[in-house]
Amino acid sequence: MNLKHAIKEHAQQLGFSLVGITTCDPVPHADVFETWLSQGRQGEMAYLDTTRSRTCRAYPGQLLPECCSVLVLGLRYPTPPLLNKNTKSTLGSRGKIAAYAQGKDYHHTLPSRLRSLVDFIERQVGHSIPNRWYADTGPILERELAQRAGLGWIGKNTCLINPALGSYFLLAEILLGLELEPDPPFTHDRCGTCRRCITACPTGCILPDRTLDARRCIAYLTIELKGSIPVELRSRMGGWVFGCDVCQQVCPWNRFATAEIDSRFYTTIKNPYPDLLEEIIMPASDFNRRFRHSPVRRTKRRGYFRNIVVALGNQGNPEAVTPLAQVLMEDPDPVVRSHTAWALGQIDNADARNKLERAARDEVDSQVSTEIQAALKMK
Repeated sequence: MNLKHAIKEHAQQLGFSLVGITTCDPVPHADVFETWLSQGRQGEMAYLDTTRSRTCRAYPGQLLPECCSVLVLGLRYPTPPLLNKNTKSTLGSRGKIAAYAQGKDYHHTLPSRLRSLVDFIERQVGHSIPNRWYADTGPILERELAQRAGLGWIGKNTCLINPALGSYFLLAEILLGLELEPDPPFTHDRCGTCRRCITACPTGCILPDRTLDARRCIAYLTIELKGSIPVELRSRMGGWVFGCDVCQQVCPWNRFATAEIDSRFYTTIKNPYPDLLEEIIMPASDFNRRFRHSPVRRTKRRGYFRNIVVALGNQGNPEAVTPLAQVLMEDPDPVVRSHTAWALGQIDNADARNKLERAARDEVDSQVSTEIQAALKMK
C-alpha cells in the first residue's frame, strides 16, 4: 500500500468519511469571497475581514510556507430527526437545535484526531513534517479546498455536498510539508435547476451566486450576532434557538444519504427539541455547567435566552406569558428583556398586555422601554 492510500485508510479509521488531497495553490474563487466582504454580508464577523484573513484564505500556502499538500477531511454527523405530521403536532413549546450541535463541540474533539493523523503520517515517513491543522479555527476557505480535493461540490445552499453522503459534514484540513499526489477536483454541479433550499429559507438569505447574506441567516442570528436581532427577522426564525438546518433538510441529496456515525466522537443529546418553557426558567448559573461541552455554549447565556424568548414569541403559546413576564421583570440583561417584550407582544391575550403595561411602569432601560411600547402597539 502506498503512502497516500495508507493515509486515507487511517483517516477513515479515525472516523473521517471523506478524505481528499489537494495542493496549496491559490484557491480559484477568492474573488467571490472578496466581493462578499465588500458588500458587508459578513455582518459582525469582523475576524473575516482582516488583512491576514483575506490573504491566507486566498493563498493557503501563507499559513505554512513549507506546505506542499493539503489533506481535507469530512466527518459525518447525524442528520436531524425527520418531522412528520405527528411529530410536529407533539412538539408543543419545543425549540430546535442544529444537528451538528446535538453532540460534543467539534472544536474540542477534532483536534486530537488531526494530531493522531499527523503522528501516523510522520511514523510512515520516518521523520517529522512541517504541518498545521484546522477544524474551523483558522483563515481557510475549506469548502473551496474540499471541492478541489474531490470531496463534492458547493451547492446553492453554500454547503459542500457529496453525491453519496449528502452535506451533513464537519470539515477539517491538515497542511503538510510533504508532497502527495492530489486527487482530481469535483467539477460537476449536481444542483441543476433545483431551488428547494432557496425557496425554503425562512429569511431569504441564500443568494444567486452560491453565497448567503449572513446578516439574514438564522445560524448567524442565533449564534454569531451578539446584540439585538432585527425585528423584521424575528418572526421568521420559528423555533430555532441554535443554528438552522432548513436548507439541508430540503436538499434532495440528503434524502438517501447514509454514513455510519462514529460513536466515539458523537454523543447525541437526549432531546434535540428542548422544552422552551423549561429552558426559560433555567437558572443563569446552570448555563455553563449544562453546555460546558456543547457548541451551544458559544451563544453565551445572553444569546441562548434571547433565542428562547424569540422562539416562544413565535409559538404564541399563552402558557409562556407568566415565565416571559418574569424574565421581563427580573432578567439582568437588557438584550434578553427587550426580546422578551417583543415575544409577549406576539401572544394575543389580555394577560400578556397586562404584564407589558406593568413592566412599562418599572423599566429603566431605554432600549427595553422602546420594545415594550412597540409590543403594546401590537395589542
